[in-house]
Amino acid sequence: MKKFILIVLAALPIVAFAQDGKYAVQGIIGSYNTPAKVYLQVYLKGKVSTDSATLKDGKFQFGGSVGNVPVNAYLIFNEKGTGANTRDYKAIYLEKGTITVTSSDLLKNAKVDGPKTNQDNARYQAALQQVTEEETALEAKVKAATDEQKNADTFGRENHNAEKALEAQENAINKKFIQDNPDSYISLNALESYAYSADYSDIAPLYNGLAEEIKKSEGGKAFGDRLPKLKAVAIGATAPEFAEADTSGKVISLSSFRGKYVLVDFWASWCGPCRRENPHVVKTFNTFKGKNFTILGVSLDRQGAKDKWLAAIHKDGLTWTHVSDLQYWKSKTADLYGVRAIPQNFLIDPDGKIVGKNLMGYDLSDKLAELLGKI
Repeated sequence: MKKFILIVLAALPIVAFAQDGKYAVQGIIGSYNTPAKVYLQVYLKGKVSTDSATLKDGKFQFGGSVGNVPVNAYLIFNEKGTGANTRDYKAIYLEKGTITVTSSDLLKNAKVDGPKTNQDNARYQAALQQVTEEETALEAKVKAATDEQKNADTFGRENHNAEKALEAQENAINKKFIQDNPDSYISLNALESYAYSADYSDIAPLYNGLAEEIKKSEGGKAFGDRLPKLKAVAIGATAPEFAEADTSGKVISLSSFRGKYVLVDFWASWCGPCRRENPHVVKTFNTFKGKNFTILGVSLDRQGAKDKWLAAIHKDGLTWTHVSDLQYWKSKTADLYGVRAIPQNFLIDPDGKIVGKNLMGYDLSDKLAELLGKI
């Protein structure tokens, strides 16, 4: 499910603050008073800035100036006023005008109103609400299951199929929102989510259908610049060549695996969803490693954190080849493959053609059984 995937950055364009338009955030959360606080976190050029406001009779407000493009932000509520470290939050978009946020209890339940982008986001979140609730219920079901249930293949298959069905629903909602709202900045967020599991032939028409204003924004231009990379890793394309140092410093090239089916697996030691996916990958590797199949792990670990990368490989039992330039989200190979979220993978055939992508859980073993025969 998309909620388990770690996205690197918000899709909305990020621009420098300017004095073009003043915004105001006005809100009320119940009837809280000191020490309760609301924190405003703003994401700007890869950095986070945080402001705070103490509640009085539940009321709070923020103000400032933005440019002509909405800026992604989060409101976070902490009843004890001890920092922006709680899970009670609400996504908003800072834009010229007044944004109102109202709730009788928790911030996450708040109604958000305001200028166009916030109204668009409210409609988008409402469209996703049922899927989100079903995802949360499924997550709770898995968490509550006994170890015996979790280890049962039927239980795993049932939940995998439920996840796939919800993902398909989410993709359909994203696609429809983008098509119905070509002039909305929220459509860039929806397109970023949709692009994770879709192929280039489905992604490009949606981007091309966006309003020129959206495509010419900083975020729109960045997505447009990524399209050739997504085309280069489309199903049927020859996988782009790359070479990186392995755990011992030896440079390993993708072409050295020619003649085998190889899964290029993007992950990182710090990525929770990746680590949760690893047991599935290990099981599949052990099943098919004797049938002309192997894995090449590409880590997005940080510079100076090689020890954590190696520890994760050992702890998770990842007994295949691993490479990394230890450049985090500036990984050259991740950029070459248009990777903006992890875990993400590409299955490449013996001739170097991409025959599958983002094969998680049972999807990977099913695809290999189709290609190599059942074990």
